[in-house]
Amino acid sequence: MTTHTQGGVRFTVMAVLWPLLFVGKLSAQSPPAQTLANPRTVRSPLTLSAVNDARNGLGSFRYEGEEDPPVIYTAPGESITITYRNAMSTHSGEICVDGPCSNMSNLHFHGLHVSPNSPQDDVITMMTMPGESLNYVVDVPLDQAPGLYWYHTHPHGESYQQSLDGMSGAIVIEGISRYYPSVAQLPERILVLRDKVLDATPQAEVLRKRVDVPKEKCGRASGDPARLFTVNGLLRPEIPIAPGERQLWRIVNASPDLYADLKVDRTRMEVIALDGMPLNFHAPDRRPELLDHILVSPAGRVEAIVTGPEMGTRVSLRSLCFDTGIDGDPNPAMVLADLVANPRPVPPLPRIPLDNKPAIRKELSKAQLSRLERGPAQFVAVFTEDDHGFYINGKKYSPKSDPMVTVDIGHYRRWRVENKTREVHPFHIHQVHFLLYQQNGQRLAPAEWLDTANVPANGSIETIMDFTDPVIRGVSVFHCHLLKHEDKGMMAKVLFR
Repeated sequence: MTTHTQGGVRFTVMAVLWPLLFVGKLSAQSPPAQTLANPRTVRSPLTLSAVNDARNGLGSFRYEGEEDPPVIYTAPGESITITYRNAMSTHSGEICVDGPCSNMSNLHFHGLHVSPNSPQDDVITMMTMPGESLNYVVDVPLDQAPGLYWYHTHPHGESYQQSLDGMSGAIVIEGISRYYPSVAQLPERILVLRDKVLDATPQAEVLRKRVDVPKEKCGRASGDPARLFTVNGLLRPEIPIAPGERQLWRIVNASPDLYADLKVDRTRMEVIALDGMPLNFHAPDRRPELLDHILVSPAGRVEAIVTGPEMGTRVSLRSLCFDTGIDGDPNPAMVLADLVANPRPVPPLPRIPLDNKPAIRKELSKAQLSRLERGPAQFVAVFTEDDHGFYINGKKYSPKSDPMVTVDIGHYRRWRVENKTREVHPFHIHQVHFLLYQQNGQRLAPAEWLDTANVPANGSIETIMDFTDPVIRGVSVFHCHLLKHEDKGMMAKVLFR
């Protein structure tokens, strides 16, 4: 079995969960499976509204009259221009970490190497209350790695609830075939993993059975699983794919705290990119990785070629059990979707265009890496928690906090992240990617460029931060991407100067 490690026990790709598209009580007999389709697509400019769903009061994104967040397509050198309208209720019925939600909101462009200053990826000073709007103009640099990114709300104290409700969407930076020409003309699937919340009724057990959640306890966490993954808003849909057909699957884990340890039965996934970064962006000779399964943490992404099964075989996309630690939450195995042999996938899928432009690469030499590894860590972030909150270096985040660390742009820097708790925490920093090369003192092979990495319980990771891009000057943040932890204080500011 081939596995990877990404700051956790296994290298996992995060899955993003869209809100479930059907409502009402389910009978003990499951409804027929629905066919998976890609979300709608859009190019800039666009108007996106934050609303409360009229059926259940949950937060949602509305685009062109439908509560179906579009996939935003753009290319290196272009801009993402969004008018973001907060049309949410002034009196929320939802509870956030410090009491009733206020329905303040904004946007974060996760993984993009763009400015943290207004009107770009500013999650600190750009904030809108119900009845207000924000205007974003996000300049995607020419050397942005082509791949899968995503957008989601980021109001401190309310991020968890809005993410749980499904206020997120995918971003595709075009040009992946510059790096792996073999993907040109392959059918493209976008899979956004989100959460279906289970209530304390017999219906919850019906839903668990529907996705084959085992009755046996998973991992050391206590309690029953409270949520399930959906794919593009559907619970266990069918994925049409012809026998032997190769499709490029672009998967984002948009859950606020569920881990997706992804596996396709009877085959291996041919992984070409992680967290939006082609595997050969920094290492030109690196080939795709054939993996039996891959762990995708909350906010993580994976792009992989999947081959259709033989006619008559039963094959599923599933998430395996992941042990989050004794103080973590249950993260059981479940089926996400079933692959159905179909000679003509319905609905039809777009195909990856051939891009003949030269690939832009950014190599970190072995000599540079060795020098950085031998030297001391320039910064150490320590994650702790107690009954009153979650902390980085003993401090809770406040929007009024001063930067915890200052970084001079133009350099690579070694950062160490220590987890002094009994649960896994996914570490994320805005504006940059980093090389995850060591976990719990053990060298990782291969090391991976990521923007989100798991820090094991009572463990640590070593990273090489890429602070070389001149456009990222300003104040940004790093935090745990278990968003309830971030809302309760496990976040800090960084000054890029």
